[in-house]
This record gives sequence, C-alpha cells and structure tokens, in this order.
Amino acid sequence: MKCGLQDILLDRLTEDHGYYIDYHPKPVKGDWNGSGMHANFSNTLLRTCGSKEIYEKVCEAFRSVTKEHIEVYGEFNDQRLTGLHETAAITDFSYGVSDRGASIRIPIITVEQGWKGWLEDRRPASNGDPYKIAGRIVKTVKSAKV
Repeated sequence: MKCGLQDILLDRLTEDHGYYIDYHPKPVKGDWNGSGMHANFSNTLLRTCGSKEIYEKVCEAFRSVTKEHIEVYGEFNDQRLTGLHETAAITDFSYGVSDRGASIRIPIITVEQGWKGWLEDRRPASNGDPYKIAGRIVKTVKSAKV
C-alpha cells in the first residue's frame, strides 16, 4: 500500500536502480519481529496533564476498540503481532511504562517528566495507511473519559 509522497519518492528511486520496496510487515517468514510503523501521538492533555490516572484512562479507551484499530493498521499484521519479539498478540490489548511488548508503550521519559509527554501505539504495520491510523487514534483519544 502506498500512503504518501515519501512512499512515491522511495518507489521511484528504487525503480531507477532496479530495486523495489516491500512494505509487507513480514516479507521474510521466520522467527523475527517483522516490520512495524509505530505511531507516537500526543495532544495538549497528554503533554500537560501530569497524571498517571489520566494516561491510564486514555490507554483504557483503546481496549474496547482493539478490533477497530487492527482493521486499519495494515494487512498481514497477524504475521507480525504474535505476542513474541516485542509485540503483543493481535487479539490482545495491553499498555505499560517502557514496555516494548505492549500494544501501547508509555515512554519512560513521559513518566520522568511527571506524566507529561506522549504515547506510542506499537501495533501499526509497515504497510498501514498513516492517515487512517492517525484518524483512528484521534477518534479513540477523543472518546476517552478524562
């Protein structure tokens, strides 16, 4: 899936040299983590709240819409999100501080700055459409009961 200008430019560059880019999240089968497109996100609330409880409420808003997120996070993502290799299973949802195996990672720097910063959704695949991913994340964050 081609998503933006950068993808078009990369494709044109590789064509000129007889190569191609494979955006598949697991282009080579095997015992490895695959290729993801983590989505870091924040808003005024996350950058200023200073509250672990608010961060947890925002994260919890993602739990009930796990399926809706996975639907726009890229094709063949089930081959990458196995629960192994620093990924949560595609059917599960989790979050945690500095947890590279969680669905959503709360960066340690966010905690060290007094719960002011951003979150990282680690589930999007390398072939996901960043606009659909961002739209789904914004919708979920806006629905959080904070």
